[in-house]
This record gives sequence, C-alpha cells and structure tokens, in this order.
Amino acid sequence: MAGKVALVAGATRGAGRAMAVELGAAGATVYVTGRTTRARRSEVGRPETIEETAELVTAAGGTGIAVPTDHLEREQVKALVERIDREQGRLDVLVNDVWGGDHLIEFDTKVWEVDLDKGLRMLRLSVETHAITSHYALPLLIRRPGGLVVEVTDGTAEFNKTYRDNLFFDLAKNAPIRMAFGLAKELAEYGGTAVSVTPGFLRSEEMLDHFGVTEATWRDAIAKSPHFAIAESPRFLGRGVASLAADPEKGRWSGKSVSSGELAKVYDFDDADGSRPDCFAYFADVVFGGKVASAEEYR
Repeated sequence: MAGKVALVAGATRGAGRAMAVELGAAGATVYVTGRTTRARRSEVGRPETIEETAELVTAAGGTGIAVPTDHLEREQVKALVERIDREQGRLDVLVNDVWGGDHLIEFDTKVWEVDLDKGLRMLRLSVETHAITSHYALPLLIRRPGGLVVEVTDGTAEFNKTYRDNLFFDLAKNAPIRMAFGLAKELAEYGGTAVSVTPGFLRSEEMLDHFGVTEATWRDAIAKSPHFAIAESPRFLGRGVASLAADPEKGRWSGKSVSSGELAKVYDFDDADGSRPDCFAYFADVVFGGKVASAEEYR
C-alpha cells in the first residue's frame, strides 16, 4: 500500500481504528475522521480520539492524518475530500465505518414503542453519513482504476436474514450491505470495487468496558457470556481490510458481503493472539444450529 491514500471515515475507535492502523502498517497514508478529538467528545461519550488513531497509524509505519469531521455535515465532508485532493491528489481506498449509534438501540421494542428520535438518528448515522461521504469522495477515488470502497456493518447478508430485534437497527445494519452492492455496479466501469465487511463478535473498547475486562484479560468475561469465547480483536478485521485493499484481484469481491473470518481463510492471516476465529460459522452451527461444540473448535 506504499504510495496509496486511504480515508477511514469513523476511525476514532474499534474496527475503524484497527482498519486505519493496518492500512498504515501496509504503508498507506491514512486520513482518519470522527467527531471525538482531544478538545471535544461526541455524543457517544467515549475517551478515544482521532488524534490517537492517527498517531497509531504513523507508529505502525504509515502516515496518519486526523481530520475532525461530522459526516452528516455536507460542507465538512466536502472540505475533507478537497483537502485530500489538494494534499495527495488521489484517493485509493474509502472505508465507510461511521456508526456511533449503539447507545440509541432499544432491543425487543416494537417500532411503535421505540423512541422515534433515537431510531431516526440511528438511520442518519448509519445510512446518511455513508451516502454523503461516498457522494463527495468517489469522484476523487475513480480518477484511477483499482479504487476500493469498504462498507462496514454488523453481520453478513446471510446472518442478517435473522431479524435484529429493533427495526431501525435492522435497517441500519442491512443498508451498508445493499450500499456495497449498488456501489459495485456504479464503480464497475471505472475499475472500482465495493465490498461490505463485518467483524464477528468484536472486542471493541466499549465491549471490553461493558464486561469489565481488558484486551489482556478478555477471557474472564466468558463466565458472564459464554459466546464471548468466539470474540475477536479489532485487528482481525483490520488485517482483512488491509489484505483486501492490497489484493490486485480484489474485484472478485465486488458487491459481496464478507466477514473477517472469511477474509482470513482467503488471505491467510490470524488475529492478534494467533487464532483465527470464525464467528459466523460458530453462530450458525452452535448457537442457532444446536451443534455441540466449543468456541475453540472455531478458532
């Protein structure tokens, strides 16, 4: 990825941060965006910042550039893309990872009973942000053939056939899959690729805090939640996206929905601990299929 330029929209923490860092480790210049900076926190209320992410990208061997951006604000996104064009003259990878809606979810609540403002905010964060960013960024990306758009979501197309227990959340997590499908059609004549990717059971900073563990002690949480045994670090998806971005035959994935575990099988990489978790196979076989097996058999 040396000489290549990536934009990871929504890179403050979790999978977004990991994808940015792994793209940097592969040699890319990575613009990282988000709303939480050292001077200001977003509505999510987490302490991680885009400046930290940019520093991690640079420490990994790339060039990290933090640009505070609210991807619902068109002028901010337009200015961001104009800056990338002015400073780099190219864009090779766009990762649409903006979300920040976990605190809005009311699971097992009917659509007529949910807080409508929360539901609509989820859709704005997960769908409108991605559409706005693609609108402004893709004219720069298609200048050269081989560009890649990565739509990040939660769940593969197959997994999301199961209802996600909140109408707005269900829509929010299915929309990026369809966006990748549509963008693949629109980018084809320019030699571009669009793919929807998902982590498995992600050990994000927020999830670790939820269970009261750290990345070093995450297995302690299995006693509270047995299926957490299949959990993966954000780096796993990060390595998958970096491998995908560097693949000269990436077009074979265009329009598809793929998980970190599936990418690992094709590109032969492991998670940070040396294991190779296949979360969706585990859920299909064990959680939903009734197979008697341990999570370790799927690592």
